[in-house]
Amino acid sequence: MDWSVSATGGLWSDRTAKVLAFLIVGFFVGDVLLLGRFNPWTLGFRVLWALSILSYSFVSARNWAAWERRLRDSHVVVASVSVLGLVTATGGIHSPYFVLVTALPLACCLMYRRGRRAAMLSGATVAVGVFVMTWWMEHHLHKAMLYTSITLAITIFSIHLANQVRLTQGVEQQARLERARRESLEALAVSEHRRAQAEKLAALGRLASDVAHEINNPLAYVGSNVDFVRDALETPGTASQEELTEVLLQTREGLRHIRQIVADLRGFARMDIHEPTECTLTGVVADALKLASLRLKHVARLRVDVPENLPELFVVRQRLVQVVLNLLINAGDALEERGTRDGEIHVRGLAEKGRVLLLIEDNGPGFAPDVLPRIFEAFFTTKGPDKGTGLGLSLSRELVTQFGGELSASNRPEGGARLRLELPAHHAPP
Repeated sequence: MDWSVSATGGLWSDRTAKVLAFLIVGFFVGDVLLLGRFNPWTLGFRVLWALSILSYSFVSARNWAAWERRLRDSHVVVASVSVLGLVTATGGIHSPYFVLVTALPLACCLMYRRGRRAAMLSGATVAVGVFVMTWWMEHHLHKAMLYTSITLAITIFSIHLANQVRLTQGVEQQARLERARRESLEALAVSEHRRAQAEKLAALGRLASDVAHEINNPLAYVGSNVDFVRDALETPGTASQEELTEVLLQTREGLRHIRQIVADLRGFARMDIHEPTECTLTGVVADALKLASLRLKHVARLRVDVPENLPELFVVRQRLVQVVLNLLINAGDALEERGTRDGEIHVRGLAEKGRVLLLIEDNGPGFAPDVLPRIFEAFFTTKGPDKGTGLGLSLSRELVTQFGGELSASNRPEGGARLRLELPAHHAPP
């Protein structure tokens, strides 16, 4: 049958209720065959039972919560009384329908989400009805008490079963919620990773022209040195052994420089470790400067003052490198927009009250008053489309927050911008 669960707990649908009501009334033919005559009482009890089912289904299917709760109790009592009347009219405890009486509390338990209350109401109604019916028809106290006891035992079992069903449903619901929460967290982690990767690639794109320039310079003199060596080999005596050795050493140094740039780029692009580890701020800044310096050395003078004896951090090292790189590139962009040749970026690290601080300061134009409050908003940017997506600072703050730290921006009193990154020390001194 087509069962559906209403918002308030009834396991009814209009179609199911109509089919059930039709079967209840239709089995009146069995009453006639059983009794050998037409009995209006059996028909009346069946019609009453069917009407209670239809009315309850009508209210339950429309999610009328207040009416559904009230009508449910009435429906249980009316159904119990109808079954008792039908049994009484067809032979009492000798009726073939008597099994319905004892099964009714169990059926109510299974047919309602709040089965315990339904089983209690049905069991109380049926117990009283069985006792009265047996005493009135059999005039035997012991038999009446026996059948009543059986009914009460089934009711108690039904209540126990309802409790177990409710507990099982609670555990299953909790498991579903936990599974949904875990899936949401996993999806969020994947989304965060993809967003970080996208911003990482955007940062590499912003470095592309500077990287090309850095590679092109050693390539130029490597090519020139190769031509010199070729000419020396074709015309013996034109170059001394010392000259050839010097040229080859320069060539090797140029190739080493290119290989180092490529290794730094590949290492940054492959940073996909998500587990936090112990690391030093000095090492993080050094890794970030390997790439940032390719850009910054054309727009600013770098001053780095990060002591090696700072407390260790416990973070995802590669993510923190990405944060520092974003901050350095943003400072470089600000100085490039100013268009002067006296740009300076000062990178300072210090320890303060169990925290490790990194300050990145520049002598650029600083943040405009209307820009500063929005500087960490996602997709907010004052730059052109070739200078990023507006996610760099927003993502950086999110990553720093995940590490238990803070990232803030301000203007320096003497002019320029200051980005302050604050992280908890892993082993803070007492």
